[in-house]
Amino acid sequence: MGIRHIAAIISLISSIASAASETQYLTPPDTPVQEESLPIPDASDMVEILDFIPDIQVELRYATENNFTGKQIYDFTDARLRYGTVLKLKAAQEQLQQEGLSLLIWDAYRPVSAQFNLWNVCPDPVYVANPNTGYSSHSQGNTIDVTLIQVSGAPVQMPTDFDNFTARADRNYEDCTPEETANAQKLENIMIQAGFKPYFGEWWHYSDTDSYPVETEP
Repeated sequence: MGIRHIAAIISLISSIASAASETQYLTPPDTPVQEESLPIPDASDMVEILDFIPDIQVELRYATENNFTGKQIYDFTDARLRYGTVLKLKAAQEQLQQEGLSLLIWDAYRPVSAQFNLWNVCPDPVYVANPNTGYSSHSQGNTIDVTLIQVSGAPVQMPTDFDNFTARADRNYEDCTPEETANAQKLENIMIQAGFKPYFGEWWHYSDTDSYPVETEP
């Protein structure tokens, strides 16, 4: 092989190497690889709320002793609901954020076993749904207990604390201050617009207008 042929081969190899090097860095080496999108759940699928509304606040009272029973009712801290209900809750959260407010979740999906625990601690149908004769709507995964806070985490004046069994807890706000009344009504209006129906006896309690079967597994 002549010297010219060797020189031509070396030049060709050099050109190929240079082109490969340029191609390698067309995309910056630190560009993150996009992960595949998660499949969209069905409306009836039970999901973790924070997976779809990461800026909502959660303080499940029955996961602690900070509730009216003074006992821990269930042993999980992840608030869960039906996906269809979560989408409605997300709409409410987004509207509240425009006013510098956020939802704080006190209770969401409550397993039937937890409802029995609650009944065993407080067997009074005035305060607790009797699981021997029916199920709490919380066990459908479409019902939530919520209050308002500021996006900073600061409290907002509401009629009562969670699970208050006095007349101040209902939706007749004549015994509340103007600020408490305005905040409770703001929450109610936004939740209704998002597709929830309020329970008269508890200002914090809302159920999705779409119903689901009782979920018996935790």
